[in-house]
Amino acid sequence: MKHGIKAVVIWVRIVNESVAFAVQSLVSNKLRTILSLLGITIGIFAIVSVFTVVDSLGRTIKKNISELGDNVVYIQKWPIMFGPGFQWWKYMQRPEAELREMDEILKRAHTVETAAFTIQGQKNVNYKNNSIPEVSILATSEDYEKVRTFEVDEGRFISQSEFRSGKNVAVIGRKIADDLFPGESPIGKTFEISSAKATVVGVFKKEGEGINSGSNDELTLIPLNYARTLLNIRSYNVRPTMMIKSKAGVPLDEMLDELTGIMRSIRKLKPMEEDNFALNTMSMLSTAFDSLMVTLNLAGFIIGGFAILVGGFGIANIMYVTVRERTRIIGIQKAIGARNVFILFEFLFEAVTLSVLGGAVGLLLIFIGSLIANSMMEFKIVLGLNNIVLGLAISAGIGIIAGFAPAWRASRLSPVVAIATV
Repeated sequence: MKHGIKAVVIWVRIVNESVAFAVQSLVSNKLRTILSLLGITIGIFAIVSVFTVVDSLGRTIKKNISELGDNVVYIQKWPIMFGPGFQWWKYMQRPEAELREMDEILKRAHTVETAAFTIQGQKNVNYKNNSIPEVSILATSEDYEKVRTFEVDEGRFISQSEFRSGKNVAVIGRKIADDLFPGESPIGKTFEISSAKATVVGVFKKEGEGINSGSNDELTLIPLNYARTLLNIRSYNVRPTMMIKSKAGVPLDEMLDELTGIMRSIRKLKPMEEDNFALNTMSMLSTAFDSLMVTLNLAGFIIGGFAILVGGFGIANIMYVTVRERTRIIGIQKAIGARNVFILFEFLFEAVTLSVLGGAVGLLLIFIGSLIANSMMEFKIVLGLNNIVLGLAISAGIGIIAGFAPAWRASRLSPVVAIATV
């Protein structure tokens, strides 16, 4: 028990003395230390900032994917991702998705719960003296609410009867509401979409920037049957899309197989003919983003690695100078009974303290940068605990690597020679 307590006291003493020496070194040799730690600071800043942005982007993407539906298949003319050697001219000849095809799918499919048909275009919207150009207009069939996840913050969503009758009503995004109806409630107000009129029945809850064409904040949603007076639903310019949602418990791959068979049957494709439609899922987009994130993380490691390498040499240089300056003190410590391991860990902890200090400055810069960025844009960058721990761990690891050789040299000094050193 006594030996255990004694060991703890010794380790506490090593840590305290190492931190004290590190602070003393920083104070007495400010310029040398700052320049040497600058590499660690820049390296940690480069690595952890990339990780922080990638993590924040990943959270946003996952949130958007959950809103778009990870159990939803989008039947469109174009694939969501283009691989190498993409032959775009072949896809240009494909037919657009049609509303009648969705009706056939709902009749034949056993894995499908519900579906919605959408088209999208851009029109100017006006209210009194306020005008917004090129607003995204989304026209959809009646079951859109069952397929896509969203919230209406003010008013209500379009009713089933309004969808079927094609009534001139709309649900608008929060930014559209603020810009078109500043200082007043938009509910019940009639505005113009090009030359047609529509009454606002609801406002989407503010979402912020997303991957799905900018989120609902800048969207105006209207019934598909009303949109026939505004948009040509057969035109490729309006991007006709069938959104197909699977039944609960049905694997997405199972629904994809069934939809492939049904679509080939509807379009009367021969067995050897290629599909002339694309079945897109959010998992495809997620996989592509995962690959991008791996590349970004690797780039951050490479860029930051060079800076950390320079910083590591700087810390090693500091520690060699420190060993030389304290040679006589080391000799005295050994003469009064200090063991080699005590000297080794004393200098090693000092190197780690200096390195972690440089890393902490890098993390502080990232935190300040994230606050500035968050005040300027809606996309939120959050320095998570995992990245803080990662940054400090890398810093400590560099300190151990850079400081081990000088610490080992100090621990192996002969007390007689060390004391006699001038």
